[in-house]
Amino acid sequence: MLDRDCIIVDKVFASCQQRECFPNIEVNIEEKNFGRIRFKPGFIVPNTLKVTDIPNQPNFRRVRFTSRIPYQILDENCDKLKEDFLPDIFKDIILYIPESRDEFEFRIVIETQSVILAPPVVTGKTISFTVGVFLITKVVGTVQLLIPAYGYCPEPPFCDEFSPEDICEAFDTADFPEFFPPQLKCIP
Repeated sequence: MLDRDCIIVDKVFASCQQRECFPNIEVNIEEKNFGRIRFKPGFIVPNTLKVTDIPNQPNFRRVRFTSRIPYQILDENCDKLKEDFLPDIFKDIILYIPESRDEFEFRIVIETQSVILAPPVVTGKTISFTVGVFLITKVVGTVQLLIPAYGYCPEPPFCDEFSPEDICEAFDTADFPEFFPPQLKCIP
């Protein structure tokens, strides 16, 4: 029989997914050599989150916020050419947020994944690109859960130390090659 343990975790009480598309983002890169675009995690802009009750819908709330996704344009050496944000994403959605005691706190969090939908086009000093954004909004609360337990995690393996390969050591232990061509009687 398995042991049981109580753990404290962030539990997702509700979540929903949405998509946004930005068909034409244009950025001045001053004739530098473009390499790639890297996105950072999106976030809810401070002081924009508003959660309000909905009449006749207990345990559901109207949730409004502005989200922002940072990105970097990098050159072929991964040096930063430009840093900016995609256009703000405004959300006005309904989420399950159950009634709870006053001291229990729900948090609204987002996760984003931004994808370049077509190869970026560089024209002179300007780069143009199209971005699709997958956005998940979650209602999270810290709770204590009872879960099956297998005990503590096993001791981790030893770390591999980095050490440059000694080519001469590999040569010293390699098989000695055949020095002479095969004789006729040895050919099948």
